[in-house]
Amino acid sequence: MLLADVRDLGGIDRSIGRGSGVHMLLGPQNLPENLRLVRARIAAAAQASGRSVDSITLVAVSKSQPAQAILAAERAGLADFGENYLKEALAKREALAELPLRWHFIGQIQANKTRPIAEWFHWVHGLDRARIAERLAAQRPFYAPPLNVCLQVNIAGESGKGGVSPDELPALAAAVGELPRLTLRGLMCMPPPETEVARQRHWFAQTRQLFERLNAAGARLDTLSMGMSADFEAAILEGATLVRIGTALFGERPRLAGV
Repeated sequence: MLLADVRDLGGIDRSIGRGSGVHMLLGPQNLPENLRLVRARIAAAAQASGRSVDSITLVAVSKSQPAQAILAAERAGLADFGENYLKEALAKREALAELPLRWHFIGQIQANKTRPIAEWFHWVHGLDRARIAERLAAQRPFYAPPLNVCLQVNIAGESGKGGVSPDELPALAAAVGELPRLTLRGLMCMPPPETEVARQRHWFAQTRQLFERLNAAGARLDTLSMGMSADFEAAILEGATLVRIGTALFGERPRLAGV
């Protein structure tokens, strides 16, 4: 499916639905309003933290969203999109190849999937193993700019969750920083869900402190990828420079039968 095909589908996406014969309106129709509200909340949090709103990048997490929703988001002014599922992401990237979008791969990377990620993405947010970093560096095309990477920190030490431990972070950062074709930009975290703002800020503050320690030791990091729909304001208060937001923009993720 190419961009022209996406546009020709009109206002209804007939490939998605929760049941037989159910069609869903595209857009989503309230995306511009959702985006306005999210941007207003980002601006308020930035002001409360004494920072410029321009210092914060909004990445729209578009996993499980159809290509038409990304097209609508681009028309509303978004340029950065985050994906978790490689096959789905590559299909959408091909369909929207004419648009000047920046693609972010978020989450765990399997060794057998590093080549397409190295070839087609601008950012990686879930790097937590030197072996994967080495494969990405070796497979990044010579004609492409260096791949921007953030190291994922398992800040709460949760079993079953990806990310390097805080104790092992300095060694991994040093190793990744030496690799060609990669630019180590910063840290990413996905803390446990918390309902209290103070608890949300606790985990983000710990990640920021790790970031600051690395820079004090000579790293040149400039990115803190922290905060999602439920906690991005707390993340901004603790220094996030990039927030990854899906549900607050697109609503609950649909079940895709195709892209």
